[in-house]
Amino acid sequence: MTEASNSSAAALRAFAVMEIVARSERPVALSEIVEQSGLPGPTAFRILAMLETAGLVQREPTGKSYGVGHRLARFGLDLMTNNSVRAERRVILRRLVDEIGETCNLAMFGGDEIIYIDRIETDWSLKADLKPGSRVPLHCTSSGKLFLSQMPKAKRRRILESLSFKRYTENTITDIATIEAQLEHIAVTRVGVNNEELQAGVIGVAVPVTDGRGRMIASIALQAPVARLPLPRALECVPVLQRAARDMARTFESGE
Repeated sequence: MTEASNSSAAALRAFAVMEIVARSERPVALSEIVEQSGLPGPTAFRILAMLETAGLVQREPTGKSYGVGHRLARFGLDLMTNNSVRAERRVILRRLVDEIGETCNLAMFGGDEIIYIDRIETDWSLKADLKPGSRVPLHCTSSGKLFLSQMPKAKRRRILESLSFKRYTENTITDIATIEAQLEHIAVTRVGVNNEELQAGVIGVAVPVTDGRGRMIASIALQAPVARLPLPRALECVPVLQRAARDMARTFESGE
């Protein structure tokens, strides 16, 4: 086998390992990676070590399993913001904004933050001005709390314990016990709520975008000044948001 062939084979093996880690809903043990990839244990371990050094996978604190690294997560988000279905997603968001009359966004989980994949502002002059690509905290946003609520409890707890719980407004939740109680409720309703917790005078409501197996892959949310859209009235928009989320889910299927 030539040097070029060896390099290509090594790259494909590394990509196969990244695929296994990226597709898993939880950190993957080395033994599972060996079984799924068909690679010898020492080879799989060597590849994981290389990927970990590059920031493409990260080893869990126990040292026995691997999850998605920050560079691999960033790569996935870059694909979502630049692929060919972005125009279709913007049509869905624009239709939603026209119907609700308030700013709406499509967001994804980005490690310890929420990242706006796309966002369309209302025509009203009074609005929360955040651009696509903006990053917002998990603990005080409707999408952030929604993502947290859908995680396994152990993973959720690890993430919560890593957060700084910065206070942005008088309504910002700054302790784990209080937010965990709220997350338990959101896990049942599948509706995330931000009650002036990131910006004073601005509320948010988020619903999940799910894949074919019901797993949350993104969120659709509205943001509005509470003076124009009080939270109880914003919650009346949930069925409209959910309809848009179902339409949005189909764009993820076609983009795979």
